[in-house]
Amino acid sequence: MSDPRPRRGLFRRMYDDAVGLSQALLQKENVPAKTIATQVVTNDSYQLLTLMRLRDSARKFRIPGMNHALRRTMTVVYGCEIGNEVEIGDGVFFVHPIGIVIGGDAKIGKRVRFMGNNTVGTAKDNGYPVIEDDVTIGAGARILGPIRIGARSIIGANSVVTRDIPPDSVVTGIPGRVVKSIKDAGSPYAAQNERGSVGGGKAGNHE
Repeated sequence: MSDPRPRRGLFRRMYDDAVGLSQALLQKENVPAKTIATQVVTNDSYQLLTLMRLRDSARKFRIPGMNHALRRTMTVVYGCEIGNEVEIGDGVFFVHPIGIVIGGDAKIGKRVRFMGNNTVGTAKDNGYPVIEDDVTIGAGARILGPIRIGARSIIGANSVVTRDIPPDSVVTGIPGRVVKSIKDAGSPYAAQNERGSVGGGKAGNHE
């Protein structure tokens, strides 16, 4: 997984988030400008990501109280709790933000999709997950501990994952286990036809 927080300015990051969200929504790399503009105006995920970028800038420039105020805003308005040290890649898609908790120094790749009521954290205070690009995390799923979730994998609804998952895998159960591999591995959007069946929801804009 590439570094989800390369050295870019605030506005460049905000633009990259809009593009990434459009790619996650349409499941293709080339997206029209109209779709990108729509994400900026209507998508809750874009607003959450913008708050995260502002929090990063507040800590970078040591603006007193701003990070704390923005974090509280995310929690109160969107019901989403994301820790200060979490790394969030471009275009992460919070399909249903309510109940999402991401803690510690977890690393979230590009275009990862959270279906809602998810926890990415630790069970024994022994480390936090790395989630690679284009992963879909089904409603109610938990990913815990110092593990790595391979790119393009799908974590089924209500699964609890506590071990490494290879790329292009479908995971279900408690504890989570790989039940099959996704066909056409290698395409960044190979999971297109799988996501709706195990993700616990359908992607879309939230106004």
